Amino acid sequence: MSSPILSSPVAAAGPSGHAPIVLGWREYAALPVLGIAAVRAKIDTGARSSALHVEAQWRFVEAGAPWVGFRLRPGAAGGGEVEALAPVADEREVTDSGGHRTRRVFIRTVLSLAGSEREIDMNLADRRGMRFPMLLGRTAVAHAFTVDPARSFLHGRVRRRPPRA
Repeated sequence: MSSPILSSPVAAAGPSGHAPIVLGWREYAALPVLGIAAVRAKIDTGARSSALHVEAQWRFVEAGAPWVGFRLRPGAAGGGEVEALAPVADEREVTDSGGHRTRRVFIRTVLSLAGSEREIDMNLADRRGMRFPMLLGRTAVAHAFTVDPARSFLHGRVRRRPPRA
């Protein structure tokens, strides 16, 4: 007897009618609008929202609207420091994996992952001490991707150093 989930039309082809793209539990992604060509991301379906590690952030007002500036080191090839600006999409409390609630700034940006682009909301957080500078939660991957937790980097790796001669 087949599983009702595996045989359902939604599991075979997401709501868009296209088969979802399979991701590993960790992948490289890009945030092209922010000037980030590659960043290591953990795909975490247990987390609702997505987070990006920033080393510093500052708020300002541009044309009457709230904006945020931030600095980060994506940590991939050519991974020097990046400074970016974005309109503030929201500000809300987030509960981290340790159960601590903090108020975080959310931005809306374009995620480029596995040959697909989509607009996502992402909070800016201090992820020092975490192995991945970006965490992609279930709202970022829903309806377009499925995750194979036994596999990693299904859509390529980024070389950190040039090969030795």
